[in-house]
Amino acid sequence: MQIPHFKSYSKQDILSLTGLRRFETKLGERVQVLFSPNDMTASLQQLNAGFVVFGIPEDIGVQANYGNGGTSTAWLSFLQSFLNVQSNDFLPGENIAVIGHFDFGDIQYLIDHNAHSSEEKVEAYRHAVHTIDDEVESLVKAIVAAGKLPIVIGGGHNNAYPLIKGASKGLHHRQMLPLPQINCINLDAHTDYRPTEGRHSGNGFRYAEEDGYLQKYCVIGVHENYLPQNVWLDIVNNPFLDMITFEDIFIHEKRSFRQAVSHAISFTDDNFCGIELDLDAIENVLTSACTPSGLDTINARQYVNLCAAHAKACYLHICEGATRLASGRHSELTGKLISYLVTDFVKMYLSV
Repeated sequence: MQIPHFKSYSKQDILSLTGLRRFETKLGERVQVLFSPNDMTASLQQLNAGFVVFGIPEDIGVQANYGNGGTSTAWLSFLQSFLNVQSNDFLPGENIAVIGHFDFGDIQYLIDHNAHSSEEKVEAYRHAVHTIDDEVESLVKAIVAAGKLPIVIGGGHNNAYPLIKGASKGLHHRQMLPLPQINCINLDAHTDYRPTEGRHSGNGFRYAEEDGYLQKYCVIGVHENYLPQNVWLDIVNNPFLDMITFEDIFIHEKRSFRQAVSHAISFTDDNFCGIELDLDAIENVLTSACTPSGLDTINARQYVNLCAAHAKACYLHICEGATRLASGRHSELTGKLISYLVTDFVKMYLSV
């Protein structure tokens, strides 16, 4: 299996980002890598690790949705934080593989240097997202078919579609599902269920549902101010879709945050479930759509913890974060936050 834009890591690549220190052991010293990157399928089968971490550092899908570029910057920041977490009894690290990242820089370059207007760029970005879809789907299908759980750091939320599609096909290949179709829970300020006007970061779940790979979808924390009326009507009129707004949880206090997450888990517990977390749901985190009013980081950590413990998780996807936006805003804390979320998920998943 060839994936043209995927860059595999060697153990030396991992150790080059790991700060070695006497009397301490870091995750970077314990995580696994692919044995033979040229034979992806066989290498994944040979891995002893149950979790496979990789990055999709791109913002093509975000720009295709008229968003701010910068989501390509979170992966390296995350990786540097994650590999330098202490390996200890709480999380030894041997059950995790860090296999590499996608590099779509050549596509970004071609679009930026050949499109003659902003509308031409948007159309080109939307066309390019299909290439991203195909390659991400292939990798995720192979990981899930090998019996592993992908942990994916984006990138834009456009990548939810190939993750859902790839995980569904991988589980179907393993005969875990009669049909290639899974459920999904999403913690997000937006539904990302916009019409299929062309692929971008705002409609991944709509494409996944219309193409038959998404069975049930529940999104938590949606901001009423950014919910299009047509999307709202589509969700309330579809028994396989559900949502709980940020205002219902934190302003009107109709239910607690924990109750909202528990509801989403119950709604989707009849099937394997993708776990999605868009960092733009969290207050003051640098993302393509930053918010001054949102969840706090403790809520986000509780969310991944509860989903790892009680949902039938088949992948974890954390997306839309940035360390530097195209506008110039920057924050070095984004990668460290993502590292907390990933370690929380893995520790809880292994403990149940």
